[in-house]
Amino acid sequence: MDVNTVVTLVKARLGITTEIRDSYITAIANGVLKELSDEKGLVLDGTSLYHMLFVVDLATWRYQSVTDGSKTPQTSMPRHLQYRLHNLMIHVGAAAEEGEPE
Repeated sequence: MDVNTVVTLVKARLGITTEIRDSYITAIANGVLKELSDEKGLVLDGTSLYHMLFVVDLATWRYQSVTDGSKTPQTSMPRHLQYRLHNLMIHVGAAAEEGEPE
């Protein structure tokens, strides 16, 4: 998945027009991609808009949950992201199992 596209979409969603936060948003996007592959075992399709938008939404939430100005960062993932992550894990997991030899 193209991290530059993810960063551009996160910035567009947040209304950020400067490049001053690019390195921070890039680190978040890379962290999200690494977490999804290493911890969740997901192999994301870089051409899937569904996969791309999930990564964008998760990276946006990560950015906002730390920088929303509150002294206590939000710790639990919103329900809509949990739901989408579970669906993605089921969908990608089922597709991976179908491709495995028996």
